[in-house]
Amino acid sequence: QVQLVESGGGLVQTGSSLRLSCAASGRTSSRYAMGWFRQARGKEREFVAAISWSGGSTLYADSVKGRFTISRDNAKNTESLQMNSLKPEDTAVYYCAARGTVAPASSSRAYDYWGQGTQVTVSS
Repeated sequence: QVQLVESGGGLVQTGSSLRLSCAASGRTSSRYAMGWFRQARGKEREFVAAISWSGGSTLYADSVKGRFTISRDNAKNTESLQMNSLKPEDTAVYYCAARGTVAPASSSRAYDYWGQGTQVTVSS
């Protein structure tokens, strides 16, 4: 079992930056890929970014490519999402996720563990 806790959300203006973090605890000795998803009000949860266990492979949604960067620190059991050039359409609850295999994935069904989410609001 892996527990995930997100932090770093908040209210920012268009064009600003935010850095989200996700701390993992529990069975962190296992190798697992991690990802970020988001869900805007009234919409389905959507993929944002994912990273392999080693950090050598990453995936991004087209909507965030070039603006967001995912990273991880296995020594600290954390992953981060650096979000730059934020837009109002980035407003959502952002969820950290982990899956019990080393390869990243873009489907939410591929993930076994989820955090509670952190709100990101981008004002225009």
